[in-house]
Amino acid sequence: MLGATTLTAGFLLTGLPAASADQVRDGQWANEYFGTTKVQSITKGDNIIVALIDDGVDGTHPDLSGQILPGFDPGGQGREKASGDSHGTSMAADIAAHGHGDGAGVLGLAPGVKILPIYKGGSGGRDAIPEGVKWAVDHGAKVINISQGARSTNSAMADAVDYALQHDVLIVASTGNDGAVVDYPANVPGVVAVGAVDKDRKIWSDSNYGPEVMLTAPGVEIVSAGSCGGSAYCLSSGTSDATAFVSAAAALVRAKFPKLTAGQVANRLVKSAQQPSGAAGGKLPDSHYGYGILRPYEALTMDIPAGPAQGPLAKAAGGSGSGSTAGSSTTDPGTSPSGPGLGDPGAAPELNQPSQSTTPLILGAIGGAVVLLVVIITIVVANSRRRNRTQSVPGQPSGPAPYGAPQGWPPAQQSPYGQQPGAPQYGQPGAPQYGQQPPPGYPQQPPTGYQNPYQGQ
Repeated sequence: MLGATTLTAGFLLTGLPAASADQVRDGQWANEYFGTTKVQSITKGDNIIVALIDDGVDGTHPDLSGQILPGFDPGGQGREKASGDSHGTSMAADIAAHGHGDGAGVLGLAPGVKILPIYKGGSGGRDAIPEGVKWAVDHGAKVINISQGARSTNSAMADAVDYALQHDVLIVASTGNDGAVVDYPANVPGVVAVGAVDKDRKIWSDSNYGPEVMLTAPGVEIVSAGSCGGSAYCLSSGTSDATAFVSAAAALVRAKFPKLTAGQVANRLVKSAQQPSGAAGGKLPDSHYGYGILRPYEALTMDIPAGPAQGPLAKAAGGSGSGSTAGSSTTDPGTSPSGPGLGDPGAAPELNQPSQSTTPLILGAIGGAVVLLVVIITIVVANSRRRNRTQSVPGQPSGPAPYGAPQGWPPAQQSPYGQQPGAPQYGQPGAPQYGQQPPPGYPQQPPTGYQNPYQGQ
């Protein structure tokens, strides 16, 4: 059984039904950053299907009417249609909401896209994400959004990622929300791992980090659709929303450039990203920002050679990747962008794998005992720190709005896939919140076999 969380810090449960509906649109600061009007003058993502592996989508929301396709629940309970949590509905709206009336409601980044909802769990609370990936591939998805994460892993995911890449489908997943190492499944080679930035383009303090991070996008105080405490709109912070925006941008690129492979789509997103001022030493990829902050308009308009079929996607274990062939290069030194973007891509890094010990057996045993003691102490310290996190969500947008005001949020539950967190946990003032840096000794290595062919020098 796999513990998992939806990767949004929390949904606000107070509403002001009397507030003007256009305040929702005004509260979507990410649209101003993206230049959504310019972006949608080029394409809205028509004819592209984005699969959403989540907790279900409410297709009756007025901002999502006509956008939701018949989906799939691996447990056979119809949970892909809606659930007690609005997380999936909000992710769908970030991607494909069209608003309603005259400029009212949420406008997604790619309102021409159709959403294919897939429930994240199977019967008995089992992790069904790998199964959902394969179902999405077989049912026409060109992009798969997974705003989910867990510390546990599922060995079946590597095969699912490889299956997607072989069928030219791009997978985008959230890095996580506790300021620690990148979660599963974003840490699986071949997945575009996404972190979150705030309104100042600074990394969100709770955004998980590591060598797997490829991109960042707005993820703090995001207004979206969903049933939240008497309101039809929610305000949230998390890598979930950032991931949905990257999936939407990928769909836009697939609509504009239908001949590009999944890897080449990722290549355009990476090479058009805004290089962050806070990147460590100016080298990319940065462990927090990846190659930078998503810029959909530039991804659609910059002169970027297609490059190799695999692009920046790490080759999935045991598979051929996105149209790659044996011996083909995974780097493209001739395609670095001009202007703001990222540095020249370099060779894939070598992994820091532990070498075999040549110490005599008795010394090896002593060393092993010492290592075991250190590990036990580290776990005790880590658990103590996690129990005492008390940070809160940042401040609210100016002025009243129908999605309410920020409050304290409880920590994410490590509930099994296929089970919903209890409704009473949401909206409790003063509850503990995500986010501290990992304690000393916390593992920071990428998974075995991880490659990043665009590793900065």
